Amino acid sequence: MTDSSERDPYELFSEWMKEAEQSEPNDPNAMALATADAGGIPSVRMVLLKGIDPRGFVFYTNSESRKGEQMLANRNAALCFHWKTLRRQVRVEGAVEVVTDAEADAYFESRARESRIGAWASQQSRPLEGRWELEKRVAQFTAKYAIGTVPRPPHWTGFRVLPSRIEFWRDRPFRLHDRLVYRRAAEATDATSPVWTTERLYP
Repeated sequence: MTDSSERDPYELFSEWMKEAEQSEPNDPNAMALATADAGGIPSVRMVLLKGIDPRGFVFYTNSESRKGEQMLANRNAALCFHWKTLRRQVRVEGAVEVVTDAEADAYFESRARESRIGAWASQQSRPLEGRWELEKRVAQFTAKYAIGTVPRPPHWTGFRVLPSRIEFWRDRPFRLHDRLVYRRAAEATDATSPVWTTERLYP
């Protein structure tokens, strides 16, 4: 990363993602999502990045799930991408916003029909008596939406992490790793054209 400090962090991230898409055997867009509840108790799980734009990093989920409820209660989150084959990692920290209905509708429509049915059938994060109960709900919603399009459930939407900090980490011999941090300047009020400062960290 000798010449990375002058580059836009989204450009650098997109370049790394393209390389990961060529090298990772499964889900190069997988990322750890860390959230916390209203009391500050943290929780982390793996989700899939579904979009990146000048505002931030986008993923979709059931807003009534544990992570959905936590993000609505505590509008801050962190992401971590780890590409083992490339020996690289990207960490993102920032505020969280709900995507627009138009964005959520467009992405939901792009999903496989079975996945759209599943979004209705799964009461995500709630107790499940047995696998049969889930299969029964899948059958019920398959019958309900047998004809025509499957609408987006009102509780299914997307979230965007608006980064205030992005760290690029690359493995180096003898644990003398490269760490480059981008921080969004506090005076940058235009979310689509943020001003970034950079800083290198000891490994």
